[in-house]
Amino acid sequence: MKLALVTAYPPSKVTLNEYAFHLVRQLRQKQSVTELVLLTDVQPDQVHTCFEEQGCQVRVVPCWSFNSLSNILTINKAISAEKPDAILYNLQFMKFGDSKIAAALGLLTPMVTRLRRIPSIVLLHNIMETVDLDSAGFTANRLFQAIFSLIGNMLTRIILKANKVAVTMDKYVDILERKYRATNVMHIPHGTFETAEEPSYAVDQSKPLQVMTFGKFGTYKKVEDMIEAVEMIRARTNLNLEIVIAGTDNPNVPGYLESVKQKYADVKQIRFTGYVEEEEVPTLFNEAAVVVFPYTSTTGSSGVLHQAGSYGKAVVMPDLGDLALLMEDEGYAGELFDPSSAEDLSHAIERIVANHQHRVALSKANYQAATRYPMTRIADMYLAAFDQVMNTQKAGVSSSSSWSTELA
Repeated sequence: MKLALVTAYPPSKVTLNEYAFHLVRQLRQKQSVTELVLLTDVQPDQVHTCFEEQGCQVRVVPCWSFNSLSNILTINKAISAEKPDAILYNLQFMKFGDSKIAAALGLLTPMVTRLRRIPSIVLLHNIMETVDLDSAGFTANRLFQAIFSLIGNMLTRIILKANKVAVTMDKYVDILERKYRATNVMHIPHGTFETAEEPSYAVDQSKPLQVMTFGKFGTYKKVEDMIEAVEMIRARTNLNLEIVIAGTDNPNVPGYLESVKQKYADVKQIRFTGYVEEEEVPTLFNEAAVVVFPYTSTTGSSGVLHQAGSYGKAVVMPDLGDLALLMEDEGYAGELFDPSSAEDLSHAIERIVANHQHRVALSKANYQAATRYPMTRIADMYLAAFDQVMNTQKAGVSSSSSWSTELA
């Protein structure tokens, strides 16, 4: 099978690029995939496609760009040139732009693919029904929220025109089947990027304990409460803590982290890493004592939670619907906090960093949860789904041909 993957890909700064990197790494090792084509937003000479593991050829075809109104045309032009046997879309609702029109036009592409009878699966990382538009940084205006919800409903119906739509949580399957009467939705877990050897769970007690967060910040991921929470812990204990803020601004909020640096310039032992290269991720997690999720809302399953688990790290999570449900469904463990309270966050962090045995217990539980769904297993699930789609499509063509013959 010649498989095309429509996605952002490192070093792109567009969301879900890291997910694509790890999925590609596993797909190319599967015997049924003879060629893998990345229909992406970066140039071939920028892309890392040389992996240690043996596997099929990976080619990069730049054919879309963030906020371009012509993505639906340029992607389809690339598909016509490449003639893949099947296409996997790695999407969320703002994948193709933070301009609403550009985002919407890009999301029409899977429907066009279906009309062209090319087997297609959409991996949809979030659904509009579970996104708080205010907290997630879309809009606080109630009229605009109603409009966005209406547009989101229309786009969801269009996305559901793909042969299959994969979502990362069972809850999403229930919502899409109930609300849209969809019959082509399936649950495929997010998966764990790297399944490292089981760690020792030890931290270097001679150095500050690192309280780390990782992501794209400024919308529903904000770090002020985390900084203030650590300052509260420092004020009431003698714990030696370092704050590590790893990642970049959300594209919708340029300059956010720089403003945080200026606001908290007097805070000691705080480090902003900037963009974290893929090869630097293991060190980032291995050196952390705890991984904090300073979120005020959720927009789907959390890749960072799965990464934290794969490196055997204790986590502090907001007590929000999707994240709490994800922990329950997949077996992750951590301390929960009220996302509206920096003080509650401080106590949640302290319960972990002040109690070695508790930290280790949480870390072990998360490592065990992460190893249940390694990315190689997730890749197998997608390939099995493609087999089903292609066999069904062939059967449909065969039935149509037989029917035409009988009429003749």
